[in-house]
Amino acid sequence: MKVYVDADACPVKKEIERVATRNGLEVFLVSNGGVRPSLNPLIQSIFVSAAADAADKWIVDNGEMNDLVITSDIILADHCIKKGLKVLKPNGEELNPANIGNSLALRDLSSDLRASNPFFQGSGKTFSKQDRIRFLDNFEKMVRVNK
Repeated sequence: MKVYVDADACPVKKEIERVATRNGLEVFLVSNGGVRPSLNPLIQSIFVSAAADAADKWIVDNGEMNDLVITSDIILADHCIKKGLKVLKPNGEELNPANIGNSLALRDLSSDLRASNPFFQGSGKTFSKQDRIRFLDNFEKMVRVNK
C-alpha cells in the first residue's frame, strides 16, 4: 500500500509521516508548492504545476488499486474511489462507495446555498483535536487491514 496525500492544505502531515515511518509505508505529498520537503526517505514531495486540479490529476493517474488517498476534496475522493483507491479525510472519516454519493450531494447543496446567498455562512467546522485523534486511529486501522 502506498499513501497519496493532497498536501496543500492537509492538517495531518506530521501524523501521516509518523504512522508511515512506523509501518514502512511510502508516502507521496502532492502539492503545487508551499510544502516543506521531508528528510524522511519514505516521504516523497511531488510538486505539480499551479494548473487547476493538477495535484488531483497526478494522484488519480499514479494511484493503484487499494492504495490510500488522504484528502478533504470530495471530487478527488470520488475519482479515487471509482479507480479502486481507499480514501480517508483528514478528520478521520473514511469515504467509500457506500457514502461518497451523500458527500457529493452535500457538497453540491452547500455550493448552491453559497451561490444563491453571498451572505450565507456554511458550517465551516474548525479542525479539532478529536478530528486528529480520529484520523490517527482510522489511519492505523486502514494500514493494518491492508498490510
